[in-house]
Amino acid sequence: MNESVTIQFIPTQQLQEIIPFWQLLDNSLSDTILLERLEEMMAQGYKCVGIYDRDKLIGVSGIWILVKYYIGKHLELDNVIILPEYQNRGLGNQLYAWILAYAKSIKSNGIELNCYVNNHAAQRFWINQGLDIAGYHFQKKLYEKN
Repeated sequence: MNESVTIQFIPTQQLQEIIPFWQLLDNSLSDTILLERLEEMMAQGYKCVGIYDRDKLIGVSGIWILVKYYIGKHLELDNVIILPEYQNRGLGNQLYAWILAYAKSIKSNGIELNCYVNNHAAQRFWINQGLDIAGYHFQKKLYEKN
């Protein structure tokens, strides 16, 4: 790992720094809505890991610790994003290694995540990390985006 790059949990009081990363995925949602959702997510146990180049946040991955009947205790990754100018430098591999070590340290039975169907690069990345496609994520929106 580059000695200027560190990976660690983002302190709770700094979690609002992930909003621009989320907007890279969907810029149709306002800062206000994203901050409201972040607060609600934090109340439900949401944590976020950051990749830092010195003091600059350059990548994020949300983490939920969940229990489901078919896998038991596991980590669910959420919105894994590395700034475009830092991609293809092995940082995704380093982040995944950090997350995997954390999952093992808390005795997690596995790791799960959702990946957009049109994000073929991410799908290749996760398959290369040894994750299997185990199902489909279905969704029905009841309200327009707000």
